[in-house]
Amino acid sequence: MEHAWLSLVPFLIVIGMSIWLKKIMPGLVLGLLVGALLVEVNLLDGTQETITYIITTLSDKTNIQIIAFLYLFGGLVGMMTISGGIKGFAEWIGEKIDSQRGLLILIWLTLPFTFMMPMFRILMIGPVIKSIMEKMKLSKQKVGFTMDVSTVSVIVLLPVATAFVGFMISLVESGIQKHQLTESSYEVFLLSIPFNFFAITMLLMGIILTFWKPGKKKEGSESGQKNKSKKEKPDLHNLGRKKELSMVKAQPWNLIIPLFLLLGLSLFLLWQDGVAKGAESIFQAFSMANATFVMLLAVFITLIVTFAFYMIRRQSLDETIYHFFDGGNKLMQAIILLILVWALSLVAEDLGFSKFISSTLGTFLPTFTIPAIIFLIGAIVSYFIGSSWGTWGLFMPLGITLATVTGASLPITVGAVFASGSFGALTSPLGDTTITTASILEMDLVEYARYKLKFASIGAGIAIALYLAVGFFFV
Repeated sequence: MEHAWLSLVPFLIVIGMSIWLKKIMPGLVLGLLVGALLVEVNLLDGTQETITYIITTLSDKTNIQIIAFLYLFGGLVGMMTISGGIKGFAEWIGEKIDSQRGLLILIWLTLPFTFMMPMFRILMIGPVIKSIMEKMKLSKQKVGFTMDVSTVSVIVLLPVATAFVGFMISLVESGIQKHQLTESSYEVFLLSIPFNFFAITMLLMGIILTFWKPGKKKEGSESGQKNKSKKEKPDLHNLGRKKELSMVKAQPWNLIIPLFLLLGLSLFLLWQDGVAKGAESIFQAFSMANATFVMLLAVFITLIVTFAFYMIRRQSLDETIYHFFDGGNKLMQAIILLILVWALSLVAEDLGFSKFISSTLGTFLPTFTIPAIIFLIGAIVSYFIGSSWGTWGLFMPLGITLATVTGASLPITVGAVFASGSFGALTSPLGDTTITTASILEMDLVEYARYKLKFASIGAGIAIALYLAVGFFFV
Protein backbone atom coordinates (compact mmCIF):
# COMPACT_ATOMS: atom_id res chain seq x y z
CA MET A 1 0.00 0.00 0.00
CA GLU A 2 1.22 3.48 -0.85
CA HIS A 3 0.31 4.95 2.55
CA ALA A 4 0.89 1.86 4.69
CA TRP A 5 2.96 3.95 7.11
CA LEU A 6 -0.34 5.34 8.36
CA SER A 7 -0.89 1.98 10.06
CA LEU A 8 1.59 3.14 12.72
CA VAL A 9 -0.54 6.14 13.67
CA PRO A 10 -3.06 4.27 15.87
CA PHE A 11 -0.25 2.54 17.80
CA LEU A 12 1.68 5.80 18.26
CA ILE A 13 -1.47 7.45 19.59
CA VAL A 14 -2.02 4.62 22.07
CA ILE A 15 1.58 4.66 23.32
CA GLY A 16 1.79 8.46 23.50
CA MET A 17 -1.49 8.92 25.36
CA SER A 18 -0.73 6.01 27.69
CA ILE A 19 2.55 7.62 28.75
CA TRP A 20 0.89 11.04 29.06
CA LEU A 21 -2.28 10.03 30.90
CA LYS A 22 -0.81 7.00 32.70
CA LYS A 23 -3.87 5.08 31.46
CA ILE A 24 -4.15 2.91 28.36
CA MET A 25 -7.91 2.86 27.80
CA PRO A 26 -8.37 6.45 26.49
CA GLY A 27 -5.48 5.94 24.06
CA LEU A 28 -6.98 2.71 22.72
CA VAL A 29 -10.34 4.38 22.10
CA LEU A 30 -8.77 7.38 20.34
CA GLY A 31 -6.33 5.18 18.40
CA LEU A 32 -9.18 2.99 17.19
CA LEU A 33 -11.27 6.02 16.19
CA VAL A 34 -8.39 7.70 14.34
CA GLY A 35 -7.52 4.43 12.61
CA ALA A 36 -11.11 3.99 11.46
CA LEU A 37 -11.13 7.58 10.17
CA LEU A 38 -8.00 6.81 8.16
CA VAL A 39 -9.82 3.84 6.62
CA GLU A 40 -12.96 5.88 5.94
CA VAL A 41 -11.97 9.53 5.56
CA ASN A 42 -15.28 10.89 6.75
CA LEU A 43 -16.34 11.66 10.31
CA LEU A 44 -19.65 9.80 10.20
CA ASP A 45 -18.38 6.89 8.11
CA GLY A 46 -15.27 6.62 10.26
CA THR A 47 -17.31 6.53 13.46
CA GLN A 48 -19.55 3.84 11.98
CA GLU A 49 -16.47 1.88 10.93
CA THR A 50 -15.22 2.04 14.54
CA ILE A 51 -18.39 0.33 15.75
CA THR A 52 -18.12 -2.18 12.91
CA TYR A 53 -14.61 -3.20 13.99
CA ILE A 54 -15.81 -3.71 17.58
CA ILE A 55 -18.81 -5.75 16.45
CA THR A 56 -16.55 -7.85 14.22
CA THR A 57 -14.38 -8.79 17.17
CA LEU A 58 -17.45 -9.65 19.25
CA SER A 59 -18.89 -11.83 16.51
CA ASP A 60 -15.84 -14.11 16.57
CA LYS A 61 -16.58 -17.40 18.37
CA THR A 62 -13.14 -17.68 19.95
CA ASN A 63 -13.25 -14.10 21.21
CA ILE A 64 -16.59 -14.69 22.92
CA GLN A 65 -15.19 -17.80 24.61
CA ILE A 66 -12.25 -15.77 25.94
CA ILE A 67 -14.55 -13.03 27.26
CA ALA A 68 -16.82 -15.59 28.94
CA PHE A 69 -13.83 -17.34 30.52
CA LEU A 70 -12.43 -14.12 31.96
CA TYR A 71 -15.76 -13.05 33.46
CA LEU A 72 -16.58 -16.48 34.93
CA PHE A 73 -13.05 -16.81 36.28
CA GLY A 74 -13.33 -13.43 37.97
CA GLY A 75 -16.66 -14.51 39.42
CA LEU A 76 -15.10 -17.71 40.81
CA VAL A 77 -12.32 -15.69 42.43
CA GLY A 78 -14.93 -13.38 43.96
CA MET A 79 -16.78 -16.36 45.44
CA MET A 80 -13.60 -17.87 46.87
CA THR A 81 -12.58 -14.51 48.31
CA ILE A 82 -15.74 -13.96 50.33
CA SER A 83 -15.85 -17.59 51.45
CA GLY A 84 -12.68 -17.11 53.54
CA GLY A 85 -10.63 -19.94 52.02
CA ILE A 86 -7.23 -18.29 51.62
CA LYS A 87 -7.68 -16.39 54.86
CA GLY A 88 -8.10 -19.65 56.74
CA PHE A 89 -5.04 -21.22 55.13
CA ALA A 90 -2.85 -18.16 55.68
CA GLU A 91 -3.88 -17.75 59.31
CA TRP A 92 -3.28 -21.42 60.05
CA ILE A 93 0.23 -21.47 58.63
CA GLY A 94 1.00 -17.98 59.94
CA GLU A 95 0.84 -19.27 63.51
CA LYS A 96 3.83 -21.50 62.75
CA ILE A 97 6.13 -18.68 61.58
CA ASP A 98 8.77 -17.62 64.10
CA SER A 99 11.65 -16.27 61.98
CA GLN A 100 12.33 -13.69 59.29
CA ARG A 101 13.31 -16.28 56.73
CA GLY A 102 10.25 -18.31 57.64
CA LEU A 103 8.05 -15.33 56.78
CA LEU A 104 9.62 -15.01 53.34
CA ILE A 105 9.23 -18.75 52.78
CA LEU A 106 5.59 -18.48 53.82
CA ILE A 107 5.01 -16.02 50.99
CA TRP A 108 6.17 -18.66 48.52
CA LEU A 109 4.19 -21.43 50.23
CA THR A 110 0.92 -19.56 49.72
CA LEU A 111 1.51 -19.55 45.96
CA PRO A 112 -0.25 -22.88 45.16
CA PHE A 113 -3.41 -21.47 46.78
CA THR A 114 -3.37 -17.94 45.36
CA PHE A 115 -1.79 -18.11 41.91
CA MET A 116 -4.97 -17.49 39.88
CA MET A 117 -4.80 -13.70 39.73
CA PRO A 118 -2.19 -11.14 40.96
CA MET A 119 -4.60 -8.80 42.75
CA PHE A 120 -6.36 -11.75 44.39
CA ARG A 121 -3.05 -13.05 45.71
CA ILE A 122 -1.76 -9.70 47.01
CA LEU A 123 -5.05 -8.76 48.67
CA MET A 124 -5.36 -12.15 50.32
CA ILE A 125 -1.86 -12.68 51.73
CA GLY A 126 -0.88 -9.01 52.22
CA PRO A 127 -2.77 -8.31 55.46
CA VAL A 128 -1.67 -11.66 56.96
CA ILE A 129 1.99 -11.08 56.06
CA LYS A 130 1.83 -7.55 57.47
CA SER A 131 0.41 -8.75 60.78
CA ILE A 132 3.21 -11.33 61.13
CA MET A 133 6.06 -9.01 60.11
CA GLU A 134 5.02 -6.43 62.69
CA LYS A 135 6.55 -8.77 65.28
CA MET A 136 9.90 -8.84 63.43
CA LYS A 137 12.54 -6.34 62.33
CA LEU A 138 12.36 -7.02 58.61
CA SER A 139 12.58 -4.61 55.68
CA LYS A 140 9.12 -3.86 54.31
CA GLN A 141 10.61 -3.35 50.87
CA LYS A 142 12.18 -6.82 50.85
CA VAL A 143 8.94 -8.42 52.01
CA GLY A 144 6.99 -6.49 49.37
CA PHE A 145 9.47 -7.44 46.67
CA THR A 146 9.18 -11.11 47.64
CA MET A 147 5.38 -10.85 47.46
CA ASP A 148 5.42 -9.17 44.06
CA VAL A 149 8.11 -11.29 42.41
CA SER A 150 6.43 -14.49 43.61
CA THR A 151 3.21 -13.20 42.06
CA VAL A 152 3.97 -11.54 38.72
CA SER A 153 6.94 -13.73 37.77
CA VAL A 154 5.09 -16.98 38.49
CA ILE A 155 1.55 -16.36 37.26
CA VAL A 156 2.77 -15.28 33.83
CA LEU A 157 4.62 -18.61 33.45
CA LEU A 158 1.67 -20.90 34.23
CA PRO A 159 -0.15 -22.55 31.28
CA VAL A 160 -3.55 -23.18 32.91
CA ALA A 161 -6.04 -21.88 35.48
CA THR A 162 -4.96 -18.21 35.65
CA ALA A 163 -6.68 -15.01 34.56
CA PHE A 164 -3.74 -14.35 32.19
CA VAL A 165 -3.89 -17.55 30.13
CA GLY A 166 -7.02 -16.80 28.10
CA PHE A 167 -5.87 -13.27 27.32
CA MET A 168 -2.38 -14.38 26.28
CA ILE A 169 -3.59 -17.20 24.05
CA SER A 170 -6.12 -14.92 22.36
CA LEU A 171 -3.40 -12.44 21.38
CA VAL A 172 -1.29 -15.23 19.89
CA GLU A 173 -4.33 -16.64 18.10
CA SER A 174 -5.13 -13.22 16.61
CA GLY A 175 -1.60 -12.88 15.19
CA ILE A 176 -1.58 -16.42 13.82
CA GLN A 177 -4.90 -15.89 12.05
CA LYS A 178 -3.83 -12.58 10.51
CA HIS A 179 -0.71 -14.14 9.00
CA GLN A 180 -2.47 -17.42 8.12
CA LEU A 181 0.09 -19.48 10.02
CA THR A 182 -0.43 -23.20 10.62
CA GLU A 183 0.77 -23.29 14.24
CA SER A 184 -1.62 -23.89 17.13
CA SER A 185 -1.96 -20.79 19.30
CA TYR A 186 -1.81 -22.82 22.52
CA GLU A 187 1.24 -24.73 21.27
CA VAL A 188 3.03 -21.45 20.50
CA PHE A 189 2.03 -20.15 23.94
CA LEU A 190 3.40 -23.28 25.65
CA LEU A 191 6.64 -23.10 23.65
CA SER A 192 7.04 -19.40 24.50
CA ILE A 193 6.97 -19.94 28.28
CA PRO A 194 10.66 -21.06 28.57
CA PHE A 195 11.60 -17.92 26.61
CA ASN A 196 10.05 -15.46 29.06
CA PHE A 197 13.58 -14.83 30.26
CA PHE A 198 12.73 -11.82 32.40
CA ALA A 199 10.09 -13.61 34.48
CA ILE A 200 12.32 -16.67 34.90
CA THR A 201 15.32 -14.54 35.90
CA MET A 202 13.29 -12.56 38.44
CA LEU A 203 11.80 -15.76 39.82
CA LEU A 204 15.29 -17.18 40.45
CA MET A 205 16.43 -13.86 41.88
CA GLY A 206 13.47 -13.79 44.25
CA ILE A 207 14.21 -17.31 45.49
CA ILE A 208 17.88 -16.43 46.07
CA LEU A 209 16.96 -13.28 48.01
CA THR A 210 14.55 -15.30 50.13
CA PHE A 211 17.33 -17.53 51.43
CA TRP A 212 19.88 -14.71 51.52
CA LYS A 213 20.45 -13.04 54.88
CA PRO A 214 17.29 -10.97 55.47
CA GLY A 215 17.84 -7.26 55.52
CA LYS A 216 17.25 -5.39 58.76
CA LYS A 217 14.54 -2.82 58.87
CA LYS A 218 15.79 0.75 58.67
CA GLU A 219 13.81 2.47 61.35
CA GLY A 220 14.27 6.01 60.08
CA SER A 221 13.50 5.12 56.51
CA GLU A 222 10.46 3.04 57.40
CA SER A 223 9.16 5.73 59.70
CA GLY A 224 9.58 8.32 56.99
CA GLN A 225 7.78 6.10 54.54
CA LYS A 226 4.94 5.59 56.99
CA ASN A 227 4.62 9.34 57.50
CA LYS A 228 4.56 9.86 53.75
CA SER A 229 1.90 7.21 53.40
CA LYS A 230 -0.28 9.03 55.90
CA LYS A 231 -0.09 12.22 53.87
CA GLU A 232 -1.24 10.50 50.70
CA LYS A 233 -4.91 10.43 49.81
CA PRO A 234 -6.33 7.16 51.10
CA ASP A 235 -7.51 4.52 48.64
CA LEU A 236 -11.10 4.25 49.87
CA HIS A 237 -11.89 1.26 47.66
CA ASN A 238 -9.04 -0.84 49.02
CA LEU A 239 -9.70 0.34 52.57
CA GLY A 240 -13.28 -0.86 52.31
CA ARG A 241 -12.21 -4.12 50.70
CA LYS A 242 -9.60 -4.84 53.38
CA LYS A 243 -12.17 -4.16 56.11
CA GLU A 244 -14.65 -6.52 54.46
CA LEU A 245 -12.05 -9.29 54.08
CA SER A 246 -10.99 -8.89 57.71
CA MET A 247 -14.53 -9.83 58.76
CA VAL A 248 -14.68 -12.99 56.62
CA LYS A 249 -14.72 -16.28 58.51
CA ALA A 250 -11.61 -18.38 57.78
CA GLN A 251 -12.54 -21.59 55.92
CA PRO A 252 -9.56 -23.06 54.01
CA TRP A 253 -11.55 -25.85 52.32
CA ASN A 254 -13.61 -23.20 50.53
CA LEU A 255 -10.47 -22.43 48.54
CA ILE A 256 -8.79 -25.83 48.35
CA ILE A 257 -11.74 -27.73 46.83
CA PRO A 258 -12.50 -25.25 43.97
CA LEU A 259 -8.81 -24.69 43.26
CA PHE A 260 -7.87 -28.33 42.81
CA LEU A 261 -11.10 -29.01 40.93
CA LEU A 262 -10.30 -26.24 38.45
CA LEU A 263 -6.72 -27.41 37.99
CA GLY A 264 -7.70 -31.05 37.59
CA LEU A 265 -10.52 -30.32 35.17
CA SER A 266 -8.35 -28.00 33.05
CA LEU A 267 -5.59 -30.58 32.64
CA PHE A 268 -7.97 -33.52 32.13
CA LEU A 269 -10.16 -31.76 29.58
CA LEU A 270 -7.13 -30.48 27.66
CA TRP A 271 -5.79 -34.04 27.47
CA GLN A 272 -9.19 -35.51 26.58
CA ASP A 273 -9.85 -32.98 23.81
CA GLY A 274 -6.37 -33.47 22.36
CA VAL A 275 -6.68 -37.28 22.38
CA ALA A 276 -10.07 -37.01 20.67
CA LYS A 277 -8.30 -35.09 17.88
CA GLY A 278 -5.65 -37.77 17.41
CA ALA A 279 -2.90 -36.79 19.85
CA GLU A 280 -0.53 -39.55 20.97
CA SER A 281 1.27 -37.78 23.84
CA ILE A 282 0.35 -35.38 26.63
CA PHE A 283 2.24 -32.44 25.10
CA GLN A 284 0.73 -33.15 21.70
CA ALA A 285 -2.71 -33.38 23.31
CA PHE A 286 -2.29 -29.97 24.96
CA SER A 287 -1.11 -28.52 21.64
CA MET A 288 -4.01 -29.93 19.60
CA ALA A 289 -6.78 -29.21 22.14
CA ASN A 290 -9.14 -26.27 21.76
CA ALA A 291 -7.66 -24.52 24.79
CA THR A 292 -10.03 -21.56 24.90
CA PHE A 293 -13.17 -23.72 24.94
CA VAL A 294 -11.64 -26.24 27.34
CA MET A 295 -10.72 -23.53 29.86
CA LEU A 296 -14.20 -22.05 29.58
CA LEU A 297 -15.75 -25.48 30.15
CA ALA A 298 -13.47 -26.18 33.13
CA VAL A 299 -14.26 -22.91 34.89
CA PHE A 300 -18.00 -23.31 34.15
CA ILE A 301 -18.12 -26.80 35.71
CA THR A 302 -16.01 -25.60 38.66
CA LEU A 303 -18.41 -22.72 39.24
CA ILE A 304 -21.44 -25.03 39.37
CA VAL A 305 -19.77 -27.51 41.74
CA THR A 306 -18.33 -24.72 43.91
CA PHE A 307 -21.70 -23.01 44.20
CA ALA A 308 -23.33 -26.28 45.31
CA PHE A 309 -20.45 -26.92 47.74
CA TYR A 310 -20.85 -23.48 49.31
CA MET A 311 -24.59 -23.94 49.69
CA ILE A 312 -24.06 -27.28 51.44
CA ARG A 313 -21.66 -25.51 53.80
CA ARG A 314 -24.36 -22.87 54.46
CA GLN A 315 -22.53 -20.02 52.77
CA SER A 316 -24.81 -17.01 52.35
CA LEU A 317 -26.63 -17.23 49.01
CA ASP A 318 -26.89 -13.45 48.64
CA GLU A 319 -23.20 -12.91 49.49
CA THR A 320 -22.09 -15.66 47.10
CA ILE A 321 -24.12 -14.28 44.18
CA TYR A 322 -23.11 -10.69 44.89
CA HIS A 323 -19.40 -11.50 44.99
CA PHE A 324 -19.67 -13.65 41.87
CA PHE A 325 -20.79 -10.58 39.92
CA ASP A 326 -18.39 -8.35 41.83
CA GLY A 327 -15.49 -10.62 40.92
CA GLY A 328 -16.55 -10.81 37.28
CA ASN A 329 -16.97 -7.05 37.09
CA LYS A 330 -13.43 -6.56 38.35
CA LEU A 331 -12.23 -8.11 35.09
CA MET A 332 -14.46 -5.96 32.91
CA GLN A 333 -11.65 -3.45 32.38
CA ALA A 334 -9.44 -6.26 31.08
CA ILE A 335 -12.28 -7.53 28.88
CA ILE A 336 -12.95 -4.09 27.38
CA LEU A 337 -9.21 -3.61 26.91
CA LEU A 338 -9.03 -6.90 25.04
CA ILE A 339 -11.95 -6.00 22.76
CA LEU A 340 -10.34 -2.65 21.89
CA VAL A 341 -6.97 -4.33 21.22
CA TRP A 342 -8.63 -6.83 18.86
CA ALA A 343 -10.42 -4.02 17.03
CA LEU A 344 -7.23 -1.93 16.84
CA SER A 345 -5.40 -4.89 15.26
CA LEU A 346 -8.10 -5.14 12.58
CA VAL A 347 -7.76 -1.43 11.82
CA ALA A 348 -3.97 -1.66 11.58
CA GLU A 349 -4.17 -4.60 9.17
CA ASP A 350 -6.64 -2.76 6.95
CA LEU A 351 -4.19 0.15 6.85
CA GLY A 352 -1.38 -2.21 5.76
CA PHE A 353 0.54 -2.75 9.01
CA SER A 354 2.02 -6.14 8.06
CA LYS A 355 3.12 -4.96 4.62
CA PHE A 356 4.71 -1.83 6.07
CA ILE A 357 6.66 -3.80 8.70
CA SER A 358 7.87 -6.34 6.13
CA SER A 359 9.02 -3.61 3.73
CA THR A 360 10.78 -1.47 6.37
CA LEU A 361 11.91 -2.98 9.68
CA GLY A 362 11.92 -6.47 8.21
CA THR A 363 14.50 -5.47 5.61
CA PHE A 364 17.33 -4.19 7.84
CA LEU A 365 16.96 -5.60 11.36
CA PRO A 366 19.14 -8.70 11.85
CA THR A 367 16.86 -11.64 12.49
CA PHE A 368 18.55 -12.72 15.71
CA THR A 369 17.99 -9.25 17.29
CA ILE A 370 14.19 -9.24 16.87
CA PRO A 371 13.26 -10.81 20.26
CA ALA A 372 15.75 -8.59 22.15
CA ILE A 373 14.52 -5.41 20.44
CA ILE A 374 10.87 -6.32 21.05
CA PHE A 375 11.59 -6.96 24.72
CA LEU A 376 13.59 -3.74 25.22
CA ILE A 377 11.04 -1.42 23.59
CA GLY A 378 8.10 -3.23 25.17
CA ALA A 379 9.69 -3.09 28.63
CA ILE A 380 10.21 0.68 28.37
CA VAL A 381 6.61 1.25 27.28
CA SER A 382 5.22 -1.13 29.92
CA TYR A 383 7.08 0.74 32.65
CA PHE A 384 5.44 4.03 31.68
CA ILE A 385 1.92 2.65 31.26
CA GLY A 386 2.04 0.12 34.11
CA SER A 387 -0.03 -2.50 32.31
CA SER A 388 1.15 -5.95 31.25
CA TRP A 389 -2.15 -6.59 29.43
CA GLY A 390 -1.87 -3.32 27.52
CA THR A 391 1.78 -3.95 26.60
CA TRP A 392 0.99 -7.43 25.32
CA GLY A 393 -1.90 -6.09 23.26
CA LEU A 394 0.24 -3.37 21.72
CA PHE A 395 3.35 -5.40 20.94
CA MET A 396 2.04 -8.85 20.06
CA PRO A 397 0.93 -7.75 16.54
CA LEU A 398 4.33 -6.12 16.00
CA GLY A 399 6.23 -9.10 17.39
CA ILE A 400 4.42 -11.75 15.35
CA THR A 401 4.65 -9.62 12.20
CA LEU A 402 8.41 -9.12 12.61
CA ALA A 403 8.94 -12.81 13.38
CA THR A 404 6.95 -13.78 10.30
CA VAL A 405 8.66 -11.45 7.81
CA THR A 406 12.22 -11.89 9.14
CA GLY A 407 12.15 -15.59 9.91
CA ALA A 408 12.81 -15.09 13.62
CA SER A 409 11.62 -17.81 15.99
CA LEU A 410 7.92 -17.29 16.73
CA PRO A 411 7.96 -18.84 20.26
CA ILE A 412 11.03 -16.80 21.26
CA THR A 413 9.51 -13.57 19.95
CA VAL A 414 6.17 -14.27 21.64
CA GLY A 415 8.06 -15.03 24.86
CA ALA A 416 9.85 -11.69 24.53
CA VAL A 417 6.52 -9.85 24.21
CA PHE A 418 5.16 -11.51 27.34
CA ALA A 419 8.44 -10.77 29.14
CA SER A 420 8.20 -7.06 28.28
CA GLY A 421 4.78 -6.83 29.89
CA SER A 422 6.06 -8.70 32.93
CA PHE A 423 8.71 -6.00 33.40
CA GLY A 424 6.15 -3.21 33.66
CA ALA A 425 3.79 -5.24 35.84
CA LEU A 426 6.59 -5.84 38.35
CA THR A 427 8.38 -2.48 38.36
CA SER A 428 6.05 0.32 37.26
CA PRO A 429 4.79 2.67 39.99
CA LEU A 430 1.55 2.76 37.99
CA GLY A 431 1.08 -1.02 38.14
CA ASP A 432 -1.75 -2.47 40.25
CA THR A 433 0.60 -4.90 41.98
CA THR A 434 3.06 -2.21 43.08
CA ILE A 435 0.33 0.17 44.23
CA THR A 436 -1.55 -2.51 46.19
CA THR A 437 1.54 -3.95 47.89
CA ALA A 438 2.82 -0.50 48.85
CA SER A 439 -0.60 0.40 50.25
CA ILE A 440 -1.01 -2.78 52.32
CA LEU A 441 2.52 -2.67 53.77
CA GLU A 442 2.36 1.13 54.22
CA MET A 443 5.37 2.01 52.07
CA ASP A 444 6.09 5.10 50.00
CA LEU A 445 5.04 4.13 46.47
CA VAL A 446 7.84 5.84 44.53
CA GLU A 447 10.59 4.64 46.87
CA TYR A 448 9.27 1.09 46.72
CA ALA A 449 9.10 1.19 42.90
CA ARG A 450 12.71 2.41 42.79
CA TYR A 451 13.76 -0.42 45.11
CA LYS A 452 12.25 -3.02 42.78
CA LEU A 453 13.66 -1.31 39.68
CA LYS A 454 17.23 -1.95 40.88
CA PHE A 455 16.69 -5.70 40.80
CA ALA A 456 14.47 -5.64 37.72
CA SER A 457 17.10 -3.72 35.72
CA ILE A 458 19.58 -6.51 36.37
CA GLY A 459 16.95 -9.06 35.31
CA ALA A 460 16.19 -7.07 32.16
CA GLY A 461 19.88 -6.90 31.24
CA ILE A 462 20.22 -10.67 31.66
CA ALA A 463 17.06 -11.20 29.57
CA ILE A 464 18.37 -9.04 26.70
CA ALA A 465 21.65 -10.95 26.67
CA LEU A 466 19.79 -14.27 26.62
CA TYR A 467 17.51 -13.12 23.78
CA LEU A 468 20.51 -12.09 21.69
CA ALA A 469 22.30 -15.37 22.40
CA VAL A 470 19.30 -17.65 21.83
CA GLY A 471 18.15 -15.61 18.83
CA PHE A 472 21.59 -16.02 17.26
CA PHE A 473 21.66 -19.79 17.70
CA PHE A 474 18.05 -20.33 16.57
CA VAL A 475 18.40 -18.39 13.28
